[in-house]
Amino acid sequence: MIVTFRFLSSECLDPFDEPECEALDLFVNELLCAGKGCPSSCVKAAPHAFTFATSAGTARATSQGNGDDYQVHLAVGQCPSNCIHYATPSQRIILEELLDSILDVPYDTSAEADLLYSLIVKAKFENNRFRKPKKQPKSSTKHVDWY
Repeated sequence: MIVTFRFLSSECLDPFDEPECEALDLFVNELLCAGKGCPSSCVKAAPHAFTFATSAGTARATSQGNGDDYQVHLAVGQCPSNCIHYATPSQRIILEELLDSILDVPYDTSAEADLLYSLIVKAKFENNRFRKPKKQPKSSTKHVDWY
């Protein structure tokens, strides 16, 4: 699998090392999800953000950017499998591509599953360290006497 990263000023930026923004997108690790048999279903708690995947019957995030929504927070917190994670948009794309490659192949994908798990752990750690950039004070020369 090829993982792509953004290039900025001829430097490769790993979204798992340097998150580009606050993690508000949702990623469901379908390898751990109990699906329709889950006692506290995220699909029932936040139907606007989650749905069941038709292929495996596991939950999948359908709406992104709901990180501030109380129902989504409730669904994430009540997940017994702890399989719902917050990610930045670029992290989510990479995680979903890796998950799809794991789900699509019929042979042993334990190495890819380990990579997926390690990227989720790294994203959790780095996203908790993310700080929004401070606003720059607005300067005005409107009421200043220039000599």
